[in-house]
Amino acid sequence: MGIDVLARGSDGYEANRGAFNVLLSQDPARIVTPRDARDVADAIAYAKAEGLRIGAQRTGHSAEPLGDLSDTLLLRTAAMSGVSIDADRRIARVGSGALWGDLVPQASDMGFAAAHGSSPTVGIVGYSLGGGVGWYGRKHGLQCNLVTAIELVDAAGNERRVDADNDPELFWAMRGSAGDFGIVTALEFELLPVHEVFAGALFFPVERMSEVFGAWHAFTAAAPDEITSLARIMNFPPIPEIPEPMRGKSFAIIEAVALLGEAEATEVLAPLRDLGPAMDSFAVQPPAGISGLHMDPPEPAPYAAYGMLLNELPGEALDAFVGAVGPDSGTHLLSVEIRHDGGAMARSGPGNGAMDCLPGEFLMFGVNVVPDPSAMAPTKAWLGAMEDAMKPWDAGRYLNFSDESEDIAVAYPPATVERLRAAKSKYDSENFFHAAHPVVSG
Repeated sequence: MGIDVLARGSDGYEANRGAFNVLLSQDPARIVTPRDARDVADAIAYAKAEGLRIGAQRTGHSAEPLGDLSDTLLLRTAAMSGVSIDADRRIARVGSGALWGDLVPQASDMGFAAAHGSSPTVGIVGYSLGGGVGWYGRKHGLQCNLVTAIELVDAAGNERRVDADNDPELFWAMRGSAGDFGIVTALEFELLPVHEVFAGALFFPVERMSEVFGAWHAFTAAAPDEITSLARIMNFPPIPEIPEPMRGKSFAIIEAVALLGEAEATEVLAPLRDLGPAMDSFAVQPPAGISGLHMDPPEPAPYAAYGMLLNELPGEALDAFVGAVGPDSGTHLLSVEIRHDGGAMARSGPGNGAMDCLPGEFLMFGVNVVPDPSAMAPTKAWLGAMEDAMKPWDAGRYLNFSDESEDIAVAYPPATVERLRAAKSKYDSENFFHAAHPVVSG
């Protein structure tokens, strides 16, 4: 067996156990850093011999739902980060350790975009198999449904490649369930024929939040699928890493990416840009140019977060949201946003995976930095107030945005839950694979 197994106290264990949320202390029974599928198969054999479960992790985003790892061999996949692009077929192949930042610039230089999310430092595999809500979603759908092939090692240690023709049931189950059926070693997926976008952000004084969010919500009612947008408030901390125009200030912000020519996009976005923002960054740019649009932190940080899918929002819903997190609420979360979903993300498709489409019209997410333990209680109270205010419009959960382990019934229709549980019984009846939001066999 050619793998190096890291036990507690051994060289390398401490450096490989961390999560993206530095408040979490992951303490797996053992850690392995595989280089290829053969190493993964060896790790599976080792785990079975030692009576351990097994799970995989790249960056440690959404690590909290994994819970106790004391009986688990954790695979950290950073060494499996290869990226290749078949331009003729418009297909990318990535190893399980690849980040969006490893792929997007290459694809952009070749005249393609990928259905990535808001952060270049997120792992492609976890994002993709958990659904994948990104900047092109309203036009091109969820990233999980752009996946064309999955390479994995199953519970028996067999290396397998599954697609629409080779074990289509496993291929269906993996796409959208976060992959609770094997250890993924590589993915292939479609790239998008996009060589430039019209994208940017509008910054307004936070005191205008009610007006700005109302105008944005009215805009979404008629927005074409070519435009994916969100509205948020951000309370920037007074730290040197924040650019001076934003440092220590609060803003209501609209962000959008348009898959339209500049003239048409300018016309469609005019009702928002004509509101008179303090800053307007909209411009034509290559796909790689939007990697930092959402201003996600590139490095691990201490934080707490909460997400919820929302149904169509009447006026009283926006009033409730502003009341819970707006400038007069006393809430000081770092960021609270509502993303416009719908479009292709809301439409079923005959070849789609377990996450066929996303329920609701919007996706809410709130997060706060928790620099010391005393900040956790008010952060939880603010997130709880946001949740309570929006419960009447609750449409379920998007598990990639959930920092708590959830029953999959909150994320999928009953028929999908039943089918996933049947697949779990078939492919992993002993629940050998340790996942964040487990598919419990029925």
